[in-house]
Amino acid sequence: MRPGAILKRGVETPAHPGRSEHDSASTTLHREHAGDRWAIAGLPQVERSPAGYYVLGVSFRDRLLATLRSCRAVLEVPGVLVGGSEVPNLLEQGAASSLVVSEDVDLIIPVSQHAEVKQRLGTLNGLRQSRDEPSVFVPDSADLIELNFIGSDQDPSRLGDVYVLEDPALPMLVFGNLGLLRPGRPIQVEGLSVPVPRPSGLMLEKLVTDRSGVKGDRDLLVVLGLLMVAEEADVAELVATYQTLPDEFRYHVRANLSLLSLLEPRSGMPDPTLHRARISALLARLEQHHGSWS
Repeated sequence: MRPGAILKRGVETPAHPGRSEHDSASTTLHREHAGDRWAIAGLPQVERSPAGYYVLGVSFRDRLLATLRSCRAVLEVPGVLVGGSEVPNLLEQGAASSLVVSEDVDLIIPVSQHAEVKQRLGTLNGLRQSRDEPSVFVPDSADLIELNFIGSDQDPSRLGDVYVLEDPALPMLVFGNLGLLRPGRPIQVEGLSVPVPRPSGLMLEKLVTDRSGVKGDRDLLVVLGLLMVAEEADVAELVATYQTLPDEFRYHVRANLSLLSLLEPRSGMPDPTLHRARISALLARLEQHHGSWS
């Protein structure tokens, strides 16, 4: 399993490997936004799950937890984490899942554990590999939601890099920024142990990328959802890790926090207008350790 070509450092990257163009290592990123998907240029329309996005009679929380149960064997692989927009939902009391930011689950797979994860794909229940997006598993029924496999590289020198891990069974896009994630305390809910990242690392991972558009706004709202449940120790850890980042990434962190404070409310998502003081306080702490925006 060899890494493919490294994409341009600092490029804004999509959230899901299956929603990116990776038919070859030399592919140039070309985005075709359709709903919440990144289609592959030149390929047929990506198949959609039969569940759609909202299902009457089955709560999103039920579908989220059912999906996590279906991939329990993968979650037991050391280092695998549930990441992305579902972490704030899982951190709510009782994994209440009241924030509807997206309706899929991201599994963060360290490249060192790719082989072990691949061996457990056969244990997934009620999910099948997408024909067009082999890093995405789609549900067979409305009781589950999509599952995305995303690679992380723990090498600090790969921060900002994106490359393709080519594999016939489970190809993945690998993100150097995901190396900022560190395992946190697993969430125990309804007999399920869910491995999640420490909030500080997940917030930083969302903030270090130069983001724009609707997708960028949603990722920043995930940061707000995490900040709403973060403890002082989480914020202090974020500030400490921030100080170790190269200047260009520290700039992106501060710029994205400033953008977050200016966002308008969106239905089903955290309201930035109610938490601008909290955002400003964090930004002020970061600026104490930088001194200027230059």
